[in-house]
Amino acid sequence: MGSPTLLPPGLRRGNKAARALRPADETVAPRNFPSDVEPGLAAAYEHCRAVNRHYGKTYYFSTCFFPASLRPAVHALYAWVRYPDEWVDNPGGLTIPEQRDKLRQWRDATADAVKTGRSEHPVLSAWADAARRHGVPVQYMRDFMDAMEMDLTVSRYETFEDLTRYTWGSASVVGLMMCHLIGATDPKAVRHAADLGTAMQLTNFLRDVGEDWRERGRIYLPLEDLRRFDVREGDIAEGRLTEGFCELVRWQAERTRALYDSADQGFCYIPADARLPVRLARILYARILDKIEQNGCDVFTRRARVPTWEKLVLLAREQRAVAAGRT
Repeated sequence: MGSPTLLPPGLRRGNKAARALRPADETVAPRNFPSDVEPGLAAAYEHCRAVNRHYGKTYYFSTCFFPASLRPAVHALYAWVRYPDEWVDNPGGLTIPEQRDKLRQWRDATADAVKTGRSEHPVLSAWADAARRHGVPVQYMRDFMDAMEMDLTVSRYETFEDLTRYTWGSASVVGLMMCHLIGATDPKAVRHAADLGTAMQLTNFLRDVGEDWRERGRIYLPLEDLRRFDVREGDIAEGRLTEGFCELVRWQAERTRALYDSADQGFCYIPADARLPVRLARILYARILDKIEQNGCDVFTRRARVPTWEKLVLLAREQRAVAAGRT
C-alpha cells in the first residue's frame, strides 16, 4: 500500500476539502510517550498534523490547546479516520467496489500496523504508535471501519435508533478512542464521551443536509422525523425551507443539544491538562447549531460557521472557566 494511492482526494487535488467491547488480547499495551521520537516517526506525526490542519478547521483549532505531549496522538487519530472518510465522501471517480477495496485495505493495514508497530504509510505508522502507546482497543477501530463500509450502501435511516447505530461506529467510538489518548479511561466516562462524539456528528449532519443530498444522495435525518414534520425528500432535493423543515431542524438541534448536555457531565473524568481543548471543541460545535438557527434554518445555501473572532472569545471564556474550576 503505497502512500500516493492512499492519499485522500482532497490532499491530492489541494482543494478545501456501552458496546465498548475490548477483550484483553485485543487491547494493545500502553507505554509512555517518549520525550523524542526517531525522525521517520516524527515525520509521520507531522503528516498527520498537516491532514488535521487541512481538513479539521474547528477541530484543529481545538486540538492546538492539548499539551504538546498529547497533540501528536490526537493528530494521528484525526488523520486515521479522515482517510477512509474521504474515500467514502469524496471518491473522486472511484466505483463502490473500488471504495470498498480501499476501505478493506485500510482495515487490514491498520490491524497489521497496530499488531507489529510498523507501517510504510505515514498515517498508519503514527496511528499504530499512538494506539499501542495509549492502549486503544482494536475493536473500536473495527467498529469505525464497519460504519465507513455502511456508508457505501446505506443512504437512509428509518429511525433515530437506526441512525445512532451508524453514529456509534462513525463518531462514538472516535470519542472513546480519544478517551484513551488523553487518559480519561474511567468507565463512568464512556457514555458521556460517546454522547459527545454522537452530538458532534449530528451537528455535522444538520449543517450539511444540502451538501449530503447534492453530492452524495444521502439523508442523515431519520425518515420517521421527516414524516412527523411533513417534510418530503423533494423538499430537501429542491432546497425548500418549508415551515415543517424548519421545525424539523429545530427539533434535531434540541435533540443534539441534549447529547451535549450529557457530555458535559463527563468532563470531570477528563484529566485537567486535556479538559480545555475538549471543552472548546464541544462549545464550538454546539455553536454551529446556534448559527444554523440564526441562518433561518437554511442549510441549503448558507453554511453555518463560527468566525475566528468568535472562536477567540469562546476560547477566552473557557480558559477562565477551566482556571476557576467551573468545568
